[in-house]
Amino acid sequence: MDMQKEKLVVATGNAHKLREIAEIFTEYEVVSQKQMGFNEDVEETGTTFAENALIKARAAANALNLPALADDSGLCVDALNGAPGVYSARYCGKHGDDKANRDLLLKNLKDVDNRRAHFTSAIALVYPDGKEIVVEGKTYGNILTEEQGDGGFGYDCIFESEDLRKSFGLATAEEKNSVSHRFRGLQALRERLQ
Repeated sequence: MDMQKEKLVVATGNAHKLREIAEIFTEYEVVSQKQMGFNEDVEETGTTFAENALIKARAAANALNLPALADDSGLCVDALNGAPGVYSARYCGKHGDDKANRDLLLKNLKDVDNRRAHFTSAIALVYPDGKEIVVEGKTYGNILTEEQGDGGFGYDCIFESEDLRKSFGLATAEEKNSVSHRFRGLQALRERLQ
């Protein structure tokens, strides 16, 4: 008799994130909140990655009465006191203009020697009974002075990974996923669940 896998709802519309999560949590049937009929655009009003991840996961868990996982992530630059941080996707003032976000970041780092930075991913898993687990993953590197490569998305082509010794824009998906902040966060979650 085939045992049906427990569903794990991911509060995202990002197919790349969904696939990355499904590759790690193979014991679950990983589905997006949209596949389950929850299409509400939840406003991320938190001031930290963890707060935003919890807001999204709670909304999906409550609406669908299933365990829900959400990730909130961004780029933190040492010389800019952690900016763009939770505003990474809308650093330039409007949401999702990756090129404008990168251009503004490079402009703000012009003539700055300390280019240390890290990506942080906070991952929240919320159960319908109210149990909550929050973990974080980080990956470190430096901000380049110009774009290198056209792989990935967001800030990938100006972030030189300490682990890979090249920009995420030049890395294959497999290389990036093996050291990414999201992968490390998901691994930390997996350890907490075992």
